[in-house]
Amino acid sequence: MLSGPALAGAGLVAAATMAGAWLARRRTGQRQTWFAAAAGALLIIAGLHLFPDAWAGARTAGIWPGLVPVAAVAAFTAAGLAARAGCGCQQHSQQHSEQASGAGTAAALAIHRFGEGAAIALAGSAAVALALAAHAFGEGLATGALLGSQPRRRVAGWLTLMCLSPVIGAAATGAFPLPEAAEPVLLAVAAGVLAQAARVSLRAAFRGPRPVRLLVSRPAATATMAAIITALAVHGAG
Repeated sequence: MLSGPALAGAGLVAAATMAGAWLARRRTGQRQTWFAAAAGALLIIAGLHLFPDAWAGARTAGIWPGLVPVAAVAAFTAAGLAARAGCGCQQHSQQHSEQASGAGTAAALAIHRFGEGAAIALAGSAAVALALAAHAFGEGLATGALLGSQPRRRVAGWLTLMCLSPVIGAAATGAFPLPEAAEPVLLAVAAGVLAQAARVSLRAAFRGPRPVRLLVSRPAATATMAAIITALAVHGAG
C-alpha cells in the first residue's frame, strides 16, 4: 500500500506531466518554440541529471564506470537509427524522426520515473515531490512537442505510461527492489535516448533561421530559458 505523501507526490508529478504535454499540443502554432524548449529541457535532463546519476551509481555499485558512457552512446546511436528507419522519403523523414524520438523519450522517461517514484516513497519529502513535479513539466513539454503529430489515443497511451510509472516505482520499492548494478545502466540508456531526442528537437526548432542569426533567435532564447529552468528543477530534486 502506498502512503499518503508518496501517492500525493506521484500524483503531482503526473499532473505536471500532463500540463506540459497539454501546453505543447494546445499551441501548435508555436511549434518551433516548443521544440526549442523541449531541446533545452532534454539536454539538461540527460546531461546534468541522468548521466551524472548513472556515473555516481556505477561507482557506488562497484561496476566499471566506463560502462555508463558506452551504454549512453549505444542508446543514442540506436535511437537515431530507429528515428530514421521506416521512412525513406525526404518529405516525411523529419516528421517520422520526431515521432520515433517522442516514443523513445516517453519510454526512457517511463523507465527513469520508476526510480523517481521509488525516491518519492523513500524520501517522504514535499520538497522532493515539488522539485520532481517542476522537472516533470519540462519532460511533459518535451514529449508533447515530439509527439505533436501523433493520434491522440497514442499520445494518451504514452503519457499514461509516464504518469503511472512513478506510482508503480513507489509501490514496488519495498517488494521488488531494483538490483543496484542494473540502475546505472538503465539511467545511461535513458540519457542516450533523451540526448537523441534533444538533437531531433534542435533540428526542428532551428529550421529556418540563418546561421548568423541562430544565437539571437527566439528558439535560441527559449532553449536557453528552458535549460535554466530545468537545471534549477534538477538541482532542487537533488
